[in-house]
Amino acid sequence: MADHRTPAGTDTATQAFLDHRELLFAVAYNMLGTVTDTEDVLQETWLSWAGRAGAEKAGQAAEIEHPRAYLVRITVRHALARRARIARRRETYVGPWLPEPLLTDGPAGPAAGEDASEGAVRAESVSLAMLVVLETLTPLERAVFVLHEVFGYAHTEIADILGRSPVAVRQLAHRARSHVRARRPRYQAHPRVRRQATERFVAAALGGDLGALLEILAPEATLWTDGGGKAQAAPRPIRGRDKVARALTGYAARSAADLEFQHRDVNGDAAVVVFEDGAPHAVMVMDLDPDGAHVREVYLVTNPDKLSALDPGEPRHDV
Repeated sequence: MADHRTPAGTDTATQAFLDHRELLFAVAYNMLGTVTDTEDVLQETWLSWAGRAGAEKAGQAAEIEHPRAYLVRITVRHALARRARIARRRETYVGPWLPEPLLTDGPAGPAAGEDASEGAVRAESVSLAMLVVLETLTPLERAVFVLHEVFGYAHTEIADILGRSPVAVRQLAHRARSHVRARRPRYQAHPRVRRQATERFVAAALGGDLGALLEILAPEATLWTDGGGKAQAAPRPIRGRDKVARALTGYAARSAADLEFQHRDVNGDAAVVVFEDGAPHAVMVMDLDPDGAHVREVYLVTNPDKLSALDPGEPRHDV
């Protein structure tokens, strides 16, 4: 597939794809929850788009008047097809499954040749905690929710994308929204409050401060660890403040002294990325209650397959 940086002499079809690549990435990622599957969907989208462009040049197809709409439509349809493969893989997955973390604190400003508004789209992808909730929706419900709630598409536009009636799309949207709101509070604390609480929690967890952890964890706190059978992880979620606190202090005690801990933004939230000898070792993301006073969910991803896209980059500051 063509690089996202625009070379001189790029043809019209390639340029159109590059102009919307970040949007297509964000749509597919929010539908799938994995970077690797998203990249595969973008490859399939590019092939479909290039084939259509070739047919236009040969006079075998009419010119597409709205490339953005067409590209989003074929991306969504490829992503829906990919969901079936993901579901089959999930049947044999070892332990809890979590979405693949996405760093959203890259270098400031768009890449060369990249529109600033498009470059910001990836950073607007939903949080890891929300992606976990979206996993409980049907593929069509998730597609409608992502397109309407995250990207602001009207129900009539979504109906055209999915090949469904507007009435059916509204029903899907209602079910998805009700399902999500039942599992996720509508209002969240201010980002600054969430970041401060997250940093206090991380300092307590990595410092092995059991007392401080018990203060900041919500009574019903849950720890989710995803090792995929390839790294250390609990075989099932750990529930309850005391158990979660002891599990986290035990993890900190077992961590090698040469690990590097960096505060980074993951899926738009404050998080910690752990590196060992320059290679990603783990990602820890916290989900807070609406007032930002307590941590209710902790997501710890250690599966190396889900960390390969991360890089040391430029941390805000070391832990």
